[in-house]
Amino acid sequence: MKPVHIAFALAALFGVAAWQVAVIPESLMQMAVGPSLVPAAVVAALGVLALLYGISAVRGRQVDESHAEDQSALPGARTRLLSLLAGGVAFMALIGPLGFIVPGTLCGMGVARAFDAPLGLKSLAICAAIATSFWLLFAVLLGVGLGPGLPWFF
Repeated sequence: MKPVHIAFALAALFGVAAWQVAVIPESLMQMAVGPSLVPAAVVAALGVLALLYGISAVRGRQVDESHAEDQSALPGARTRLLSLLAGGVAFMALIGPLGFIVPGTLCGMGVARAFDAPLGLKSLAICAAIATSFWLLFAVLLGVGLGPGLPWFF
């Protein structure tokens, strides 16, 4: 895929994201910061990056590697990708029956494995601490409806 085509794909992604931010309903409470502020800021940053990439692609500053002789991926790339995807799928599949913390820990371990971290007690403890911290921050302190932290049988 040529850099200009990538720039158009990024611009299309920006358009879809901007449309999704525009359809976020306003909060019924009078707040200085509404529910679309952070998504709008992220989408605006995406738009700026897509524009800058497009400009550099038109100027020929992006390398077109679509015809490169050696297109081999790094060793273990498939395993990394599968670890990342498995963590996300595990999170989506298990958040209902197991609450937030256990699937969040499994998802974190999949992400850690995708970045070549060894799976062991240290990874488990770090991922569990991060998932628990996120749940405590968002569900308990901020009142975001993430569901229970742990399943009912704990």
